[in-house]
Amino acid sequence: MAAHRSLSLSYYTAPELSFLELLEVAARGGCRQVGVRLLDGAPDAAATPLLQSAALRREARRRMAALGLTALEASAARIRPATRVTDFEPFLAACAELGVHHVMCTIDDTQAARGADKLAQLCAMAHQHRLRVEIEFVPWMTVGSLADAAALVVDTGAENLGIVLDALHFDRSHGRHDALAALPSEWFRILQLCDAPACTDYSLEAQLFVATKERLFPGEGAIALVALLRAAPSDIALALEIPTTTLSRTLPALERVQRAVAATHALLAAAGLP
Repeated sequence: MAAHRSLSLSYYTAPELSFLELLEVAARGGCRQVGVRLLDGAPDAAATPLLQSAALRREARRRMAALGLTALEASAARIRPATRVTDFEPFLAACAELGVHHVMCTIDDTQAARGADKLAQLCAMAHQHRLRVEIEFVPWMTVGSLADAAALVVDTGAENLGIVLDALHFDRSHGRHDALAALPSEWFRILQLCDAPACTDYSLEAQLFVATKERLFPGEGAIALVALLRAAPSDIALALEIPTTTLSRTLPALERVQRAVAATHALLAAAGLP
């Protein structure tokens, strides 16, 4: 029997857990990688305990090694009008210390040239730590579509810059699978996997609610996930980002992760992918 593809457990799937608890649940639930939440989107936001404590990072590295886990990505570097990119240095250093490979980045600045310049600065800083920056396009931000992100990758020209695909954001921004398939495969290293109901309310409030609170497990919603997987590079890493706030009140984190992993394996089988 062919081995299952390695999956990564993202922070939002079980946000009630500490990072050390997340590691245990990821390993027991069938994941081999994890996402690391270090910043709440900006340097001036409250740092997580993991970013504040060198001792906790040392314990996290020890625990990951013992459990056979690695850190796929870390969130989040959000570029806003007032962002000073140099303030991300402690975040980037902690990413490198934890063995992170990819840094998630969102851009919400109506002055496109200023946002692009700060992105280029971030890529240069990340390069010093051997990190790759992944633009996450978010429909309610100024970089809100695959086309927006692709233009930035071209304009910035940084070798360590790519695009993270979030299944929900791709769907809600009316992403086209043929447009995705036509872009260079090396731009895409991570697909954040989830499902969701068909969208009937595109208001900011409704979009935020679904994105951060109430997504669905793969195969339980209306997103064309099989088509998305077939359009994406065949070796793209799959990160399970599936917040289910209502379900979390009655179903423990481990059982939710096991359910997400099983649903993902069923989806891959349906798509004819390993």
